[in-house]
Amino acid sequence: MERRRSIRKPNRRYRRPWLKKCKEYIRNFIAFMFSNVGIIGLVIGYTIAGSFIFQFLERGKQIEVHVNAIGNRSFYAQRLWNLTMDLNYNVKLHEKDYRAAVAGELIKFQKNFVNLTRKGYDGSDDVAGEKSWSFAGAFLFSLTVITTIGYGNIWPRTPDGKIASIVYAIIGMPLFLLYLSNIGDVMARSFKWIYANLCLCRWCPGVAKRRAERRMRRDQQMHAESASEAGSRNSSSIGSADVNIAMNVLSPAGSTASDGMTNYTDESYDVQNVTVPITVCLMIMVGYICGGAILFCQWEYDSGWTFLDASYFCFISLSTIGFGDFVPGDKIYGQGKIEEILELKFVFCSMYLMLGMALIAMCFNLMQEEVINKIRTTIRTIKYIFRCR
Repeated sequence: MERRRSIRKPNRRYRRPWLKKCKEYIRNFIAFMFSNVGIIGLVIGYTIAGSFIFQFLERGKQIEVHVNAIGNRSFYAQRLWNLTMDLNYNVKLHEKDYRAAVAGELIKFQKNFVNLTRKGYDGSDDVAGEKSWSFAGAFLFSLTVITTIGYGNIWPRTPDGKIASIVYAIIGMPLFLLYLSNIGDVMARSFKWIYANLCLCRWCPGVAKRRAERRMRRDQQMHAESASEAGSRNSSSIGSADVNIAMNVLSPAGSTASDGMTNYTDESYDVQNVTVPITVCLMIMVGYICGGAILFCQWEYDSGWTFLDASYFCFISLSTIGFGDFVPGDKIYGQGKIEEILELKFVFCSMYLMLGMALIAMCFNLMQEEVINKIRTTIRTIKYIFRCR
């Protein structure tokens, strides 16, 4: 009996660690998916999945506005032909009467055409939505949904597509906000390290020494203020030893001063204490917008985009305003099955939006830290002035 029990016990112990390992693997997988690297793949994968979903739901379905536009065009072409035949058959055709009759019909046609344009007609005869709901178009639509840009050039017209858009946005928008928070924080820390080690030359001994001296003077002022306050409150209990300590604090040759220099030298290499100027952040944003504007201006040259129009499009897109008056056209969407997937311009447009919004979040984070630091410094200066008075 003892041998049988000794044989069964290892089997029970073997099953429990296996379940624990599965739980640990699942926890590690979830933690990785919501980490800095995993969140990028999660957003890209979610956008690709959304493009296939919307492409399945909307592509091949008849678009009502295009059907109405084609019917409206054929109707008024027939009306003009009938009007011309009636005027030519009943009376002698005069130019003045013909122009007046045709002008009335053209005004009606213009009003109908403007209404159809407001409803989403883009001037093409793509009744089935093959062009607008290609892989590139569906991917860009999915990206604009979760980024809350919403150009409005294409939208789901079927009931299933509208319901899918609601569910897709409810899940996708918090996911993209998490992406902006994590990636913006990582980019901010990375840029702080680059700015501290390259732009500020933190490894140069001369610069570090001057900063240590400035920090030492600040520490001396703070110790002097604390010593004076303690002396005014407890003037009767102050002795010669306390006076000597205060003098050592105020003297540059004292041990406290040297310790302050050493402490600041260690702190000077702490990247978290570095603040990036607001002008540098503004230069980064302006440079990124101008760089994208140059490329979009070249790609949309046939559409009449100027550099100002392209800059305006980049700013409106990165700020998630998304008016929709300027939207990348046919060269972004591509033509053909292979070109739709491998279109480099389309890939760059999507990457430009994702990287640009993370860059804007990084700049806002750095600017916020700089403003808070300036406010704290101003408050300390004001307090010091009032104490001196």
